[in-house]
Amino acid sequence: MAEKSFRQAISEGLRAEMQRDDRVFLIGTDISGGAGCPGQDVDAAGGVLGITKGFASDFGVDRVIDTPIAEMGYMGIAAGAAATGMRPVAELMFNDFVGSCFDVLLNQVPKFHYMFGGKAVTPLTVRTMIGAGASAAAQHSQSLHHIFTSIPGLKVVVPSNAYDAKGLLIQAIQDDDPVMFMEHKALYDLPSAAAEVPDEAYTIPFGEANFLQEGDDVTIIAMGLMAHVAMGAAVELAKQGITCDVIDPRTTSPLDEESILESVESTGRLVVVDEGAARCGFAHDVAALVAQHAFASLKSPIKLVTPPHCPTPFSSPLEQAWLPGGEQIVAAALDVMGIDAAASAVA
Repeated sequence: MAEKSFRQAISEGLRAEMQRDDRVFLIGTDISGGAGCPGQDVDAAGGVLGITKGFASDFGVDRVIDTPIAEMGYMGIAAGAAATGMRPVAELMFNDFVGSCFDVLLNQVPKFHYMFGGKAVTPLTVRTMIGAGASAAAQHSQSLHHIFTSIPGLKVVVPSNAYDAKGLLIQAIQDDDPVMFMEHKALYDLPSAAAEVPDEAYTIPFGEANFLQEGDDVTIIAMGLMAHVAMGAAVELAKQGITCDVIDPRTTSPLDEESILESVESTGRLVVVDEGAARCGFAHDVAALVAQHAFASLKSPIKLVTPPHCPTPFSSPLEQAWLPGGEQIVAAALDVMGIDAAASAVA
């Protein structure tokens, strides 16, 4: 198998499903990069990240639909198409823009199956970018997976590497429920996010966590970009004789509760790392799960590593300070082990 980037894997997943099923189509702002505009090629850019470069030429502009900046309009089109037999993949360029189309994703597509007595399916996949680290400021740097996770009827995917990205995206497009597929913008060209990826299509079931590393002392939960930061911290902890289970949930809804609980019951210690909300976020959801179902197994209080409860700074140094980092994860793990981080650093 060839090693492929996160970007290549997503492009391959989209292409595989469009070749397999004529009902699959793409819709969103700039996904072909100005198709139909005077002086522009049909595939001028292929989206802001070039993921759909060549798609309009290969599949036609009827299946790769470039839209105006009108999220409510094209998300509504995608919802209607999904409810009437098509399998749209709508690109919400940044998840921060969800405010412009939130009614569709809160009050409409997640509820169709329930409202119509299980007789309606809504196979809508929404691809969107999350995450900070690119100095894109407060309105383009959020990770809002916790909001979508809280909505009954939505499935939420947060891949961390190329292999998972392709398999989970194909699973999302084939799924009969609406799926939020959330791609951290720092992963597209991150070397550690590249992986050996089969050329052929494959799926990864939702609700099955990935054990990135196994250990005896501490359970660390992290996903997306934070999975890579957590793995770096685990390497540093190993130098001090502390071994960690590092678990990437891959999907937040459904969540692989069983794997998380089994790990905590084994290690007795939990650190949850999340780039999302510092209040009422995914990290708090996991902490509550463990406190409710595995409290007797805990040897120390649960530690959460999240950003401060404030907007993402535009300034690069401030943004880096705002993001959860490896040093914070190491300090949290040492804390749950009952080791003074400062004394450990001196030693």
